[in-house]
Amino acid sequence: MSKYEIIIGLEIHLQLNTKTKMFCSCSNDVDDKPPNTLVCPICLGHPGVLPTPNQEAINQAIALGLALNCKINKKSKFDRKHYFYPDLPKGYQISQFDEPIISNGHLVINEDGKKYRIGLERIHLEEDAAKNIHKGDKTLVDYNRGGTPLAEIVTKPDFKHPKQTKEFLKSLRLIARYLNVSDADMEKGHLRCDANISLRPKGDKKYYPKTEIKNLNSFKAIERALEFEVKRQEKLWDSNNAPSITTTRGWNEDRKKTIVHRSKEGSADYRYFPEPDIPPIILTDELIKLVESLMPELPLDKIDRFIKEYSLDYKEVALLVNYKEWSDYYEDIISELRAWLFKSRGEDNKLWDKKKKELSKLSFNWLISELFGLLGSNFNFKDLKINPENMAELIYLIYINKINSSAGQSILKEMFSTGGDPSHIAEEKDLLQIEDDNLLDNLVDKVLKNNKKQVDEYKSGKDSLLKFFIGQVMKESRGKANPKTIEDILLNKLK
Repeated sequence: MSKYEIIIGLEIHLQLNTKTKMFCSCSNDVDDKPPNTLVCPICLGHPGVLPTPNQEAINQAIALGLALNCKINKKSKFDRKHYFYPDLPKGYQISQFDEPIISNGHLVINEDGKKYRIGLERIHLEEDAAKNIHKGDKTLVDYNRGGTPLAEIVTKPDFKHPKQTKEFLKSLRLIARYLNVSDADMEKGHLRCDANISLRPKGDKKYYPKTEIKNLNSFKAIERALEFEVKRQEKLWDSNNAPSITTTRGWNEDRKKTIVHRSKEGSADYRYFPEPDIPPIILTDELIKLVESLMPELPLDKIDRFIKEYSLDYKEVALLVNYKEWSDYYEDIISELRAWLFKSRGEDNKLWDKKKKELSKLSFNWLISELFGLLGSNFNFKDLKINPENMAELIYLIYINKINSSAGQSILKEMFSTGGDPSHIAEEKDLLQIEDDNLLDNLVDKVLKNNKKQVDEYKSGKDSLLKFFIGQVMKESRGKANPKTIEDILLNKLK
């Protein structure tokens, strides 16, 4: 066990999915667009232009703050943050410094079944910089991204080991997607993260100079970089050479190590001062209440509800809730199943209460084990041809033994390909189970007559042959017999 305590905090940039940029009317849909085609004098920082804050970005920041249990500050302001890189045409970034729009919140994460509370220092709004593209010894700049609205989320140093940061970021990404404030796709740069890490001897309450790690563009990279940095700093402490200044390092994915960049700037280096062209942002109670009223059910609340309503365990529910479209689809299936049950047996809430757990589990299994098995790695939910009503009908046909599981799988493949109705497909492919008791009785008699040796062996005590007989009857029925019904008939005839 290490003799050092790990202290980690995160600085996260979340690209907001507003229609236009933070301070101008240029389109914010910049992914895969030709370089420097979504720009204007405002986002390029031409002299004399006036930035205008994006109201939708402000609303999205409020929603994010409410979802993360934060204080929504009624008054905030924008500031100029000065630094000189080619991706910043004005020579400064419009950000928020000492009066952010959101402060003091927390997010509860679930790690291996245990809950941990991670504090949030602040969330502030700012504009993104442009994108540098390095080609050989040259650097090209695409200004399309410049001015994109960002919510910068600064956590408190509450992470105790690298794995917690990954769970936190996954939870944050899920909340952003549920709120529809960001796609939060790390591969596309919608969610970017810098990690601050330092060590101290256990029991020590002092904070020591930290290392900021940049270029973290995946959950695995964040965890690996922090794990590397823990080992690197432990060696420094063990050799009485603990970090004495705050530094910035970059993560090199190919070499699996952090590389020193520079000493870290402090706030004084950025020469912050209030943005003179934008008045303070004043939020009303009415606006905050309006944003709150439009918020959807959040992931943690949905997990708790699904466990209670559908009798699924945490891992099953988390698998569904991690994808909002699929969790909504699952609930639509359950709703349609209830309609199918009542359609055939009459309106009876007691009946539904009795069958709900079984049908919920059956629906989950067919969704996760069967339908998900047909999806490719790049499948888009929007391309799904099976509507919830047809999926519910298929599950209901299986539940009432109109079709067996093997037939259900064949029907589902056809539904996935064509979007067809399960009953019609079952009829067209002659997959409906045989319900004629006399016909099933005759099929069983035929199998027993053709396998007299096995019948004698079964009656002599070889009980395992029952499965053989069931298989033979299923073969004779071309898979259309109900295995349970066949078993009952066989047991009765083999007495």
